[in-house]
Amino acid sequence: MKEELARVIKVVVGIGSNIDPDKNIALALDALDMHFQDLRLSPVYESEAIGFAGDAFINLVAAFHTEEPVGAVQRTLKQIEASSGRTGLESKHSGRTLDIDILTYGDVVGEVEGISLPRGEITENAYVLLPLAELEPNERHPALNVSYAELWEKYDRTQQLHRVAFSWRDRTF
Repeated sequence: MKEELARVIKVVVGIGSNIDPDKNIALALDALDMHFQDLRLSPVYESEAIGFAGDAFINLVAAFHTEEPVGAVQRTLKQIEASSGRTGLESKHSGRTLDIDILTYGDVVGEVEGISLPRGEITENAYVLLPLAELEPNERHPALNVSYAELWEKYDRTQQLHRVAFSWRDRTF
């Protein structure tokens, strides 16, 4: 019987917080770095809460490699969110201690284990697309086959983003 070789997949996630974001995003980055390989980070942006009155969000995009299937990655991300105090019972339009969403899982397109890939927010929200375009400018959106830099160039920039300094492990992003 042949042994199956594990396939290493690049995963890109969006990370956001508007409740104690410095602490909670650092917690997320520590956990991602411990659990996955080759963690890379975008610049960090502040944006207004959308759909509700609340504190501004801090957002960034991270990329890493894994051999885990998408469902296992999702479970790990939910555990990281829970470690920040997020219960999963919060209203969609409320503050977040931590929100980590899979944006892309390799070049997968479609519904996988209840997760829509690539995530629609890539083309809908500046706080996702801009950091993604900065981290992976030449990578192509798996469904649209357009680079993230090109998508950002054509994006309607009515949502205000402000780049902010964020320090993690003696590095500033």
